[in-house]
Amino acid sequence: MAVTETLLPAPPPVDAPAARRGGVAAVGLVLGGALSVQFGSAMAALLFPRTGVAGAVTLRLTIAAVLLLLVCRPRLRGYDRGAWVAVCAFGLALAGMNSLFYQAIERIPLGPAVTLEVLGPLALSVFTARRLASWCWAGLALAGVALLGQGGFDRLTPAGVAFAFGAGAMWAAYIVFSARVGGRFPGADGLALALSLAALVTLPIGIADAGMVLLDPRVLALGAGLAVLASGLPYTLELLALRRMPTATFAVLMSLGPAIATLAGWLVLHQALTVLECVAIVLVIAASIGAVRVRAAAAAPPAPR
Repeated sequence: MAVTETLLPAPPPVDAPAARRGGVAAVGLVLGGALSVQFGSAMAALLFPRTGVAGAVTLRLTIAAVLLLLVCRPRLRGYDRGAWVAVCAFGLALAGMNSLFYQAIERIPLGPAVTLEVLGPLALSVFTARRLASWCWAGLALAGVALLGQGGFDRLTPAGVAFAFGAGAMWAAYIVFSARVGGRFPGADGLALALSLAALVTLPIGIADAGMVLLDPRVLALGAGLAVLASGLPYTLELLALRRMPTATFAVLMSLGPAIATLAGWLVLHQALTVLECVAIVLVIAASIGAVRVRAAAAAPPAPR
């Protein structure tokens, strides 16, 4: 997803030494992670005819949860009620974000879906920055959305647009609760537990939608590839990148998500966009980058006099 649609959130950011910042290798890692996420989403769309949307969501979440549980082996004792409430909220946000996004890309092209979805994190950034410049960037993003609608929402479908907006709202919730869980659980333990809950929530719906197809070896292989492309690989690449570049630079690069999603939709799903839609996507990308830079400036300590 756009600023980052990875199922596994990046760990708490740590700025690298100045000599290593913005290196070519770090940029390659970030772009590689973004490519993995968006091409993973394209792979999910290829699964829909076999498993249905709910079945694809179940495969991704369940396989990713099993892999992460095996790696982390999280302990269950020693946490207070607040920690478990945060994990449950995080798990529900994960389930909702993935389910709504996959419903969206079944109905509308991948590029516009990610473009609309990124408005969730963009709105969160605008509200938390509380600066006039942030609202100006939000206005530019809304202009991009208006342009997307100029081609007629019959092409995008109102349901697809609604699902993409819903996924964006869940993405904003995901960001909030992932931070809370990260502060209460060591390593990726909280994520492993939240992901397990998300898998359990979606499993009955996925089984009802796909049935025994989920046990087909070819479908399982595609599901495993989806879990790796959309989860494990991006997480690893982002983790390495965050050790080599400033977090603001990282966020700006991840704002290119809609453009990468458009490329993946064109190459894998043969989804062509109009010139107007491409301009709209560029406007939303520019707004995301601008909002990130304003937020980074607001968080920076004042220069000494």
